Amino acid sequence: MRVTIAEVAQRAQVSKATVSRVLNGKPDVDASTAQRVRKVIDEIGYVPSARAVGLARGRTRTVAMLAPSLTWPWMGEVLQGIVDTLEADGYGLLLYTLNRGPESLNQFANHVSANAFDGLLVVEPPDALHYISTLYRAGLPVVMIDDRGSHPEFPSVTTTNRQGGADVARHLVAAGRRRFAVVTGPPHFGCTQARLDGFRLALAEAGLTLHPDLVVDGDFTTEGGEVAVDKLVASGIPFDAVFAQNDLSAVGVLRALRESGRTVPDDVSVVGFDDVPVAGHTEPRLTTIRQPLQEMGAAAARMLLSTLEGQPMPDHPLVLPTSLIVRESAP
Repeated sequence: MRVTIAEVAQRAQVSKATVSRVLNGKPDVDASTAQRVRKVIDEIGYVPSARAVGLARGRTRTVAMLAPSLTWPWMGEVLQGIVDTLEADGYGLLLYTLNRGPESLNQFANHVSANAFDGLLVVEPPDALHYISTLYRAGLPVVMIDDRGSHPEFPSVTTTNRQGGADVARHLVAAGRRRFAVVTGPPHFGCTQARLDGFRLALAEAGLTLHPDLVVDGDFTTEGGEVAVDKLVASGIPFDAVFAQNDLSAVGVLRALRESGRTVPDDVSVVGFDDVPVAGHTEPRLTTIRQPLQEMGAAAARMLLSTLEGQPMPDHPLVLPTSLIVRESAP
């Protein structure tokens, strides 16, 4: 049986008009009330019609992008690919971030109104996925960039995280390394597990294993890389290679290894992931896995524009290949 707007209103203890205003992104709803309504919508599975959400497609020639933060080191590359593609087709871009958490999400929701934008590009913001799912089910075209393999319900553009991890392991093995450490990303990111799985698989193919105590959870920050190396050194287990699952972590790894008296790459090889600009300016310069970041942004924008022109959304993610970039930290 179809859930009605009246049921949403009853459970949220508001009027049907308030629910309607929340769905249409009207700014005259108290933030806490709007958040409660959206929570009920998610809990009971209410799917509004596209008309109820008030999204008019194909009229504004404007696309929105929602991102966790513009401070992510690779965000500028992705954004450049998006902007180049949209501008070439005569589209503008509205950019939203979630820098302030729920407050930012409420502000974004208030801008989801009639004729605001025709489609949405999303760099996975975990706290907004339920709301975005509601909009997508209501008919708003959505494409996710770097979905980390964990949200197959959305059309997406991603990259070969598992293959990238495997390429790191094979490169280190070929260089004669045998005692491996890994500084992961946040555990709830799908790319974290994919990169680790690929790394382990390639080691197994070479008859090698990864010591469980040499796998340290990180957070994709420089400081997290430093803390991880401190833990690795304190474990007393020898290691001669570190796979840091992003370049910022690798920067921290390089710094902490130097402070511990180890030289790179003579004592320890270090490999990162992303190939953001800083990777070419570390000391020594960082060997890393290149994600095709501008290409990912451009491909996502093309996918969304194609949908706005009447083409069906693809059933499977578009996966762009990574590549190994060899520099001095792991020659």
